[in-house]
Amino acid sequence: MTTEPPRGDWRDALADEGVPADAVAALPAVRAIAHDSRQVRPGDLFVCIPGARADGHDFAAAAVAAGAAALVFAKGRSDLGERTGVPAVSVANPRAALAALAAAHEGYPARRLAMVGITGTDGKSTTAFLTHAALAGAGVTAGLLTTIESRIGGETVTGLPRLTTQEANVVQRLLGDMVAAGCTHAVVEATSHGLELHRLDQCAFDVGVLTNLSSDHLDFHGTMDVYRRAKGRLFGGLGEGGAKAGPAAVRPRAILNADDPSWRYFAGLTRVQAVTYALDADADVRAEDVMLWPDGSTFVVSTGEESVEASVRLPGRFNVANATAAITAAAALGLDARLAASGVAACRGVPGRMEPIAGAPFGVIVDYAHTPDAMRQVLATLRPIVDGRLIVVFGAAGERARDRRSGLGAAVAAGADFAVITEEDPRSEPSDAIVDEIASAMRAGGAAEGERFERVVDRREAIARALAIATSGDLVLVAGKGHEQSIERADGSHPWDDRTVARELIAERFGG
Repeated sequence: MTTEPPRGDWRDALADEGVPADAVAALPAVRAIAHDSRQVRPGDLFVCIPGARADGHDFAAAAVAAGAAALVFAKGRSDLGERTGVPAVSVANPRAALAALAAAHEGYPARRLAMVGITGTDGKSTTAFLTHAALAGAGVTAGLLTTIESRIGGETVTGLPRLTTQEANVVQRLLGDMVAAGCTHAVVEATSHGLELHRLDQCAFDVGVLTNLSSDHLDFHGTMDVYRRAKGRLFGGLGEGGAKAGPAAVRPRAILNADDPSWRYFAGLTRVQAVTYALDADADVRAEDVMLWPDGSTFVVSTGEESVEASVRLPGRFNVANATAAITAAAALGLDARLAASGVAACRGVPGRMEPIAGAPFGVIVDYAHTPDAMRQVLATLRPIVDGRLIVVFGAAGERARDRRSGLGAAVAAGADFAVITEEDPRSEPSDAIVDEIASAMRAGGAAEGERFERVVDRREAIARALAIATSGDLVLVAGKGHEQSIERADGSHPWDDRTVARELIAERFGG
């Protein structure tokens, strides 16, 4: 956490949490706000967060031992302050309070930034990267928060934990760092977990972008309706941050993909103007004259009032949609669409998204595709540019929705010539069992084991096997992890990067 003086005062948010003024007056100023007792430093505030696997209230004593100056806890746990001997205050919802207190501590940075939130099942990170590039092309200094990486003032942020969305105190700190670095805008990947768990509360989003919606993360949300409602929190909250000043003063907009049937649902949730974009459907903004190439696409963005020539250095129709969303979002912020399109055209790619790996006498690509829809789209994109066989190395994550496994198996059986089924992030589940489920789906899709697929549970060995059987004209797709820097197994997190492993194996086999 930051060691600089606080940019605001966490106590300013307590009145909205129902804390009486006399109780607020008894609380100290703090150095930083923490939700993990292992990260507490002397003078910090520790917020006790009940979680799925652990309850922060159980670590209050450890936080105080590490130097916590005050505690925030859930109502009904009033004994904590007495037991620990430090000032403590109760709130109804510690998760929501964490966001509010962190925002106050950082001086409410989102109120000084034009905030763009991007949500959807697939394409969020790519669209966020392209939107960031579009803003840069238009001359805007913007920060970026995504699953892949975060950037502030042109510098990549290091040392963040592997989470789809960082916890609220980290989000607010990064937004505060953006303001301090001179950013006027921020582009934030808004995951369903981040929205549902209040990690993105207090972000005062001005523009919300929908890429698409399909079934995913039902292990966490339970049903598709709950998942959809979580995504909807972004659009329902647009414009709620109040009036902003300077470059942050923009008219709120909802940017919705009219090619996805869910767009009307999200349009019905928002109180701000909805702007639709599409490749096929009628929309306010359309991508027309699309020309697909092996390494990208050219197209024209048409609003009815103007037409802008555009290109993107990522292959596939779905990336045309992502690029169109980015240009539309930039225009919604009042920026020049032509300059935004030039920024998208200059973006050289997105880490772990259709990323080519050089050195083999055939094509090798690493991609994050880890949902059935994403896999189908990637395979459909690659098929026309492969002269030989399309070979896929893939698996499915443990402790995630079971139907993802069968969906991925069916997608690969239909779209690939050969597959090597392997581990992805098994976590506490046996890798063999996950591979078995995928193999069953492959067989149900008409793929015979031995002829159309093999099982190699160790991921490194699986990639090596695919490289060994590929020949000139083939393409090996290593799917599922993309940019990720670790693999999660039963014994914990292990360093891992599909791109690094692929390069090492290519060098071993083919030299270089």
